[in-house]
Amino acid sequence: MTILGVVESFDDRRGDGEILSDQGERLYFHCVSISDGSRTIEVGTRITGRRRTGHRGRDEVSAIRR
Repeated sequence: MTILGVVESFDDRRGDGEILSDQGERLYFHCVSISDGSRTIEVGTRITGRRRTGHRGRDEVSAIRR
């Protein structure tokens, strides 16, 4: 499922954060999910991505594009 949203938080040290989807959901992401190979992303950046179930069983965003 495609996710549209905004980066709500990002921790450079840990390399993870949350995306606030246009539907109002907060979803986890890790920097390895950024498609362009970058390991950082700014808060407020509009993104598209794919929802998936992560290794901890929670919904997260992968294949993130700016």
